[in-house]
Amino acid sequence: MPTEAALEKPNFAKSVTMYSEARRTLAAGVSSNVRLGGAPSPLYYVRGKGAHLFDVDGNRSIDYVLGNGPAILGHAPDAVLDAVRDSLDDGQLFGAQNTREVALSQALCRVLPNAELIRFATSGTEAVQMAFRLARSFTGRNRIIKFEGHYHGWVDSVAFSVKPSENAAGPATHPVPVPETPGIAQDAAEGLIVCGWNDLDALDGLLRAHGHDVAAVIMEPMMVNGGVIPPEPGYLPGVQSLCRRHGAVFICDEVITGFRVGLTGGQGKAGVQPDLSIYAKAISGGFPLSAVAGRRDIMEQLGSGVSHGGTYNGHVQSMAAGLAVIEQLTKDDGAAYRAMDLAGGRLMAGLRDLAGQHQLPLQVNGLPTVFQTAVSAAGAPRTYRDAARFDQQLMTAFVDAMRDAGIRINPRGVWFLSTAHDDAVIDDTLGRAAHAMREFSRTCPDVGG
Repeated sequence: MPTEAALEKPNFAKSVTMYSEARRTLAAGVSSNVRLGGAPSPLYYVRGKGAHLFDVDGNRSIDYVLGNGPAILGHAPDAVLDAVRDSLDDGQLFGAQNTREVALSQALCRVLPNAELIRFATSGTEAVQMAFRLARSFTGRNRIIKFEGHYHGWVDSVAFSVKPSENAAGPATHPVPVPETPGIAQDAAEGLIVCGWNDLDALDGLLRAHGHDVAAVIMEPMMVNGGVIPPEPGYLPGVQSLCRRHGAVFICDEVITGFRVGLTGGQGKAGVQPDLSIYAKAISGGFPLSAVAGRRDIMEQLGSGVSHGGTYNGHVQSMAAGLAVIEQLTKDDGAAYRAMDLAGGRLMAGLRDLAGQHQLPLQVNGLPTVFQTAVSAAGAPRTYRDAARFDQQLMTAFVDAMRDAGIRINPRGVWFLSTAHDDAVIDDTLGRAAHAMREFSRTCPDVGG
């Protein structure tokens, strides 16, 4: 185990000043509400390289947020930047097709077992909406089943029950749709049914009752947004079977898990082949790109009546980035994943060991390339409601302790790994984490043993 790092608390004065300035011209001072919060303010960064970020105050952080997942090769990876630079002189937007678009679709169809046809878009949110439109057209039905704790974008039609309070969510056996935010249209939930995840009987009951009008069932194949919770053994195959039985389109939202937990994503680990899959984030290593991939008979509707557009779809630089990322992830028979699995596994084990040394009830749940830490003596979460009972104040204090030790993790305690997190970075992380846990134990003395 690396020795504990001797660290001084960082100064964030320039970020605080910049946040004050930003609020004069930028709504809430940020461009995504996900970035709000943090003490003493949201932090502002000037550069990222490999596994590290550098903020306006000159602090260097080991970054495990990675843009909330996209930077699978680390920040500013040379292979991706070289490919993008080579594409710049070719232009950016043609209002027509480009050769890299075809090349990337061919590469993805070779890698993804469920991809008979692909359509590109720009964000995960819009790709979800494309999948819904395809499913409704294909089945002639209207309703969508989604699951508590799963996130499928910020638009009204699906922004429900992402992180509801238990009181608002109703009984676990029959959850009620809870809007994620004020401003959602009052009738937006009419086409939506919410179900508890990892409960095959609950889904069976809903499909028996409403299957005649269910166009699709959508889920993250591993519930990253709701606690980095894997599916129970047999759960995803059971969902696939129920969808086939009731004629509903089975959609896997692999925006986070796709190309992160393996070349074939969460569905590959579970041994299922959904009808449609949605990809974004790690597919292009930090450039804006999403895709819907799936069965030919469903996807062909895009050429026979179902409309989908987007000015930036097939953007030359995003296509170049995607091709470079896929090349890096597939070379040497997937050596990048073997390295990340080893590094991430060592990090997870090291964090558990440190927690034991400091008598902290720290959970480390998930997979080596994406996992969550939570300060809780309860058992590992199986459902969203299990994870929602974690003490959020303790979570924030733990995240802040890691930040002050130079480790940047997601506010929910999620850690993303990249190929840039090599042995030296893991050693540095564990040394800093030892310092963070000592400080956390000192400021929250009632938590430990």
